[in-house]
Amino acid sequence: MITRLVSIVSFVVSFYFAYKYRYRLANAFLGKRWLRKLAVSLAMQIPFIRDKVLGSVLQNNRPQHI
Repeated sequence: MITRLVSIVSFVVSFYFAYKYRYRLANAFLGKRWLRKLAVSLAMQIPFIRDKVLGSVLQNNRPQHI
């Protein structure tokens, strides 16, 4: 019983600190070149993200007629 309570409290505290320092964790994670390349390659395999990124990149390169 007590070990289960300690596990739950540990999980909640870990989740709290991960949320509180989420931007620091993301910067530390993406600061490593190979992890950044891995994250981008995994994100590009998701069709919705790939379409949004490629759509915005290709749309900005076209000349706009007013």
